[in-house]
Amino acid sequence: MPRLPSAPPRHGPFQVTDAVRCIWPAAAVLGEGGLWSVRRQCLFWVDILSRHIHRLDPVTGAQHSWTLDEEVSALAERRDGEGLAIALRRGPAFWNPDRPGEPPRYLCQPEPERAGNRFNDARCDASGRWWMGSMDFGCERLTGALYRVEAGGAWTRMDEGFAVTNGPTWIHQGRTMLFNDTVNGQVLAYDTDPSTGALSGRRRWLQLAPEDGVPDGMTTDAQGRVWICHWGGGCVTCHDPDTAQELARVRLPVSQVTSCTFGGADLSTLFITSARFRLDAAALAREPLAGGLFAVCTDSMGLPASAFAG
Repeated sequence: MPRLPSAPPRHGPFQVTDAVRCIWPAAAVLGEGGLWSVRRQCLFWVDILSRHIHRLDPVTGAQHSWTLDEEVSALAERRDGEGLAIALRRGPAFWNPDRPGEPPRYLCQPEPERAGNRFNDARCDASGRWWMGSMDFGCERLTGALYRVEAGGAWTRMDEGFAVTNGPTWIHQGRTMLFNDTVNGQVLAYDTDPSTGALSGRRRWLQLAPEDGVPDGMTTDAQGRVWICHWGGGCVTCHDPDTAQELARVRLPVSQVTSCTFGGADLSTLFITSARFRLDAAALAREPLAGGLFAVCTDSMGLPASAFAG
């Protein structure tokens, strides 16, 4: 059951208003990339290693899945163009779920020299830039990097030296970007110029305790609080944006919690993805819902996901 704070948090009290529910026991190998489409009023998410894009209409329960020819790790709506922007193994691409017979079209491929890498988590800022992290496929070598991708496909390598990357999300009206150095269990913060996308002042914002796993996907709600998924920790935690203090903890019946996003008609449902990556038979017996899609209702509201300007 959710563990709620005993004292009102600085950024306003809130409640988790029901138990966590598994709404799609998909048995994803590596579920990730939850995106609530305001335009379509549905949730998209992915299974990276199975190369699936999933779509759920939470009102009707209708489910649909597509299989691509390579790993797909993140999704974004397009501000003006048709279909979706998606993160494939080698970088950002465009793909249209209404024309699934057409293959994705790469926008750029920033890492031709890093054959052992793949792209992972990604999110757009309020100006429509797409921030993407790459990682070592084996999760060991420090070959991963953080990229900023512009509408026309121009890209800039903003930071590097990571084994696994996740995020980002923004706080303080876009003036601070948070980004996860997952293997080292830390959330980094960067001072951000919202007008140019320039970064400076890299620092550690939060270090997770070993028993809490490592930080995976995350999102920011309408009051500026940060919600972080714990890979290996079996929970999502909510944090004060100024102090990083934990305000609440939502426990799940699975250990590998991977991404979260607010959705639903009023953006108050937290959708949470999970994985069963490398879990043995004994672990799967303890976690039969591993790889499922979960939902929990809150009285907090999320923010509509920013669209890619391309």
